[in-house]
Amino acid sequence: MQKPINLEFTASQRDGERRYIFILGSLMSGLGKGIVSASIGKILQSKGLKVVPLKFDGYLNVDCGTMNPFRHGEVFVLDDGTECDMDLGTYERFLNMDLNNLNNMTGGKILSYVIEKERRGGYLGVDVQIVPHLTNEIKAWIHKVGNAFDADVVLVEVGGTVGDLENSYFIEAARQFALENPGRTMFIQLTYVPTLSTVGEQKTKPTQHATRMLQGMGIQPDVIICREHETLTNEAKKKISLFCNVPADHIIDDPDCETIYELPEIFEKQGLADIIIKKLALNANGDGLAEWNRRVERIKNPTSEAVIGITGKYTSLKDSYASIKEALVHAGGELGCSVKLKWIETTEIERDKSKLSVLDGCDGIIVPGGYGARGTEGKIECIRYARENRIPFLGLCFGMQLAVVEFARNVCGLEGANSTEINPDTKHPVIHRLPEQKALKLLGGTQRLGSYPAKLAKGTRTYAAYGTEYITERHRHRWEFNNEYRDIITKNGLIISGTSPDGEIVEFIEWRDSFGIGTQAHPEFKSRLIKPAPLFVAFLKAVLENKGKQK
Repeated sequence: MQKPINLEFTASQRDGERRYIFILGSLMSGLGKGIVSASIGKILQSKGLKVVPLKFDGYLNVDCGTMNPFRHGEVFVLDDGTECDMDLGTYERFLNMDLNNLNNMTGGKILSYVIEKERRGGYLGVDVQIVPHLTNEIKAWIHKVGNAFDADVVLVEVGGTVGDLENSYFIEAARQFALENPGRTMFIQLTYVPTLSTVGEQKTKPTQHATRMLQGMGIQPDVIICREHETLTNEAKKKISLFCNVPADHIIDDPDCETIYELPEIFEKQGLADIIIKKLALNANGDGLAEWNRRVERIKNPTSEAVIGITGKYTSLKDSYASIKEALVHAGGELGCSVKLKWIETTEIERDKSKLSVLDGCDGIIVPGGYGARGTEGKIECIRYARENRIPFLGLCFGMQLAVVEFARNVCGLEGANSTEINPDTKHPVIHRLPEQKALKLLGGTQRLGSYPAKLAKGTRTYAAYGTEYITERHRHRWEFNNEYRDIITKNGLIISGTSPDGEIVEFIEWRDSFGIGTQAHPEFKSRLIKPAPLFVAFLKAVLENKGKQK
């Protein structure tokens, strides 16, 4: 389980030099505030500044560990095992940095901290209130993040919309923070500017009302970023400037773009970095976005194409597999390949195996992580299809476990083989619960979480992908390969290509005769635009080679 947060810290000389940027929403969610925050971080990083992000989410969950992907999207996992909002994955991918528990504050986490501190007598007997006690702890958290990362700039993204009850105390803390740190704090608001198809006019009233609501909470935005489908017109920009009390050149476009990784350059061309540097009196001297932009151009101008089937049961909400999508984009950029995704709902295949025909035309198949029985037999059929038709396959976490189940059933002849997660009474439990998991009662934060090392077997495809014997990847699981079945499964041709350093936990498996790799880990969580996940690059390379052979 995660260690409790400790907000005590020793002030440093750098504290007085540090700058803070709060990024807030407006009247609706889903505008891409995480991508905007990461892009702002990237342009500041390109100026030679050390940036660290902090995300606040108002929900009362301590973390995202028990959240349903249908409601919340992907649960992202950090090196230290923190189960957090998918926006932290966006930060890591843009900023190429490893974050930890401090970088994600939730309402549940900060309230738990305050209550525990009160129980220890930390407030000296006073009646503990939202203001000043809770807001003071939020401000201390912001300072601690900057201190822990020795940052020049702390980027604070406030989840939710202006006017939400669940983030109102955080916005109040931000107001106080700016008052206490004059000249070192600025506010950026992300708003939506719709265009009505009936009149073809960009409407600024939602932005005006959202800004007035924020002003009513004591905060005047220094910059307004406008999410719209096309470039903001001069007329719309003038209206927003006049009614929101923001200079016209501080109204920034956030239009639709071909890839999210274009956004830093879009902001850079509008002078956003210069606005921030001037406002906060920052000393900036960096190399710019040249290397980043070269990567983006490779994504936008591919020389080949591949269709990858993502076979899962959360496919109706694509954000459930956000890191897999982005890892494929990164690998595609590395190889000059445009990756087209085909979302395949395995529950339908489970009901009717004839629907396996949906896999026709897939150049590669990925079976991602997941939990529970629904859709499982459909996933197993997809794995069998890939193995028998020699289609490159990548199994992630649960996907690896089901690859073992499929092989045990259809190659080893172990009829009814299964995971005890799916069938506790299976005759052949080739996947079983990790020993340390058996006595646990709580669900949240109790899985095998975070970064763990693995030792790879030389001469395997897995070793070739990573190019080194020892690697680390992030994990999120309760079940594992049952070593009682190791002999029979390997004798029938399945290769164990990686284990924990002590050899006990099977971390990687692969097929002998074609490219099929399963990993107990989630390598997608460590993929970055400038450093793609090795396993995804190897998978996509195998896909392209296989396509070439077929031609």
